[in-house]
Amino acid sequence: MADPADPQVLDRSWRTWSSLIVIAIVLTGALLGVLIIPAVQGRSAGIDTFTAICRALGILPGSPAVQQVVSRNPPTPVSQVVWTPGVLQILAAANPERGRAKVTEVCFACHGENGVSISPDIPNLAGQSGAAIYKQLHDYRSGSRTNQSMTDIAKALDESVIADVAAYYAGQPMRNPNPRTLGASEAAIKLVELGDPNRNIPPCSACHRHGSGGPIETPVLSEQQEGYIMAQLKMYASGQRRNDVYGRMRAIAAKLTESEVKDLSAYYRAGLR
Repeated sequence: MADPADPQVLDRSWRTWSSLIVIAIVLTGALLGVLIIPAVQGRSAGIDTFTAICRALGILPGSPAVQQVVSRNPPTPVSQVVWTPGVLQILAAANPERGRAKVTEVCFACHGENGVSISPDIPNLAGQSGAAIYKQLHDYRSGSRTNQSMTDIAKALDESVIADVAAYYAGQPMRNPNPRTLGASEAAIKLVELGDPNRNIPPCSACHRHGSGGPIETPVLSEQQEGYIMAQLKMYASGQRRNDVYGRMRAIAAKLTESEVKDLSAYYRAGLR
């Protein structure tokens, strides 16, 4: 029989008790951190015990102490517009005269019969790309872009009528297709013509100028309302507006400073001379 006073016996006994104490501490911590505390916190936040424990373990998203915010909006892609041959055929077959009739019925009060807006917050549509107008109206109709008034109007239009309206406004002359740089800030001119390679910002003119060869849905910005451009850049930067394909504008706008947003909006504003 081993002698309890034997140093080896004492060492083994000490190791055993130390291990048991460590295990007890770990189990107690796990019990508190994974079961008891989450359950108490979950009850205070109106979360059932099982969900609170799963959140504490990382199985479910969210905090066991805070009720998860649930989005009530149905998931939608950034934009549902795809430039298929069928869609391009609809645009090609659009009738500007039918579009004019619809404009005088529902659009002219805000966008003007000739596409010149009465408000700095509402975009000018005169001479705009027909594809750009079509895409934005389609995005309003699908919910990819949100504005209560425009959503209601777009939902009442079928695809061919949207194309007709787009063709009508696209056929209206712009007063100044190419903004002049007189009076514009050097920072705005640089961003428009050269961009900023150090921040991966491409030149605005690469997409937003007449005949630039950018994506078909890209709008022309010359002669646009200053307040409207500023508001859209801010919404892109914050992620409030998300109907840009591949997130291009969100990525660019997020890198612009407040003064750059203001300068670019002023550069493209209607009546720049």
